[in-house]
Amino acid sequence: MKKLLPLLVLIIVSCKSTKNTTSTFVVNEAFLINTVNCPENGICTIELLPNTSLEFKTDEFGNTYPVIAEGNKTIFKYIYTRNPVPNTQDSNYSELVFAEFDSTISEIELTDEALQNIKLHFGRLCFCKGETGYYPIKNGKFIISKSSKKSFKIDFNFKIKEVPQIISEINETVGVKSNETSKTNLDIQRND
Repeated sequence: MKKLLPLLVLIIVSCKSTKNTTSTFVVNEAFLINTVNCPENGICTIELLPNTSLEFKTDEFGNTYPVIAEGNKTIFKYIYTRNPVPNTQDSNYSELVFAEFDSTISEIELTDEALQNIKLHFGRLCFCKGETGYYPIKNGKFIISKSSKKSFKIDFNFKIKEVPQIISEINETVGVKSNETSKTNLDIQRND
């Protein structure tokens, strides 16, 4: 028993406490990836734009539009582009989701009115008289979480009242490349 006591003390002293740190992701270069979850009749992409800022302005007709400029934030841009209808003029149709993150993207969870903390907006672009434009998203839940050591997950469910929408949720995993530090750099890869 006397021989086990020093061994037990040594084991206890040698144990290190672990820190519970929040994962952060740094985007060093702009990149575009095709998404996995997209309606069958179109293509969906996610674009991350570092060193930019996002502002929504209003034109003389009261229409809102995005302005991307140089800045110290990272812009998230999700685009759904529906396949054109064959032999149909003006059948182009797209839906977009914009958000503005800090330069270092951290795990977050936002709901309803708090979605405007990251300037979440929905855009519908089509030949749909009176049913196009950009609208602030005020009803939904947006989560960025660490998926694994090398990826983070975006889970976003939302509803727009102003116009019809096809995309009402975004559930995608973006691959990352680990550094020695607690930060990671996004890796340009397709997550198929």
